[in-house]
Amino acid sequence: MKTIKLFFVTVVFLMIGSVGFAQQFSYSPLNPAFGGDTFNYNWLLSSATSQNKLTAPANQRDQESELQKFGSNINRQVLSQISRILLQQQLGGLGNLDQEGTFTYGTLNVEIFQSDEGLVINILDTSNGEETQVIVPN
Repeated sequence: MKTIKLFFVTVVFLMIGSVGFAQQFSYSPLNPAFGGDTFNYNWLLSSATSQNKLTAPANQRDQESELQKFGSNINRQVLSQISRILLQQQLGGLGNLDQEGTFTYGTLNVEIFQSDEGLVINILDTSNGEETQVIVPN
């Protein structure tokens, strides 16, 4: 009988002790997009950024040294000057693009004609079939 009383007393104390520490659960969202505290935004963003394993592909132009950038800039300027000279020889001057016709520069076919929209310049790369159209309005 004494062990049964001791058992009941122990159970009663455990129940009273658990009631004393009980609390009401309430849910509050963390994400500010779903009603959470706006101060959690930076924490959520830094957590997502640290877990992100993807990296953007590097731009090859950014990886070039200053000397390589200078060389490619000179190359572009020389090619631009050559194309300007060829255009002057074909059309008799840069300001006179009124002459219609088809011109060939290596693998590029350039067709110039007037339309209702203005001066139309079609450029076709015969090596790969890419085509570009430039319209200069009247």
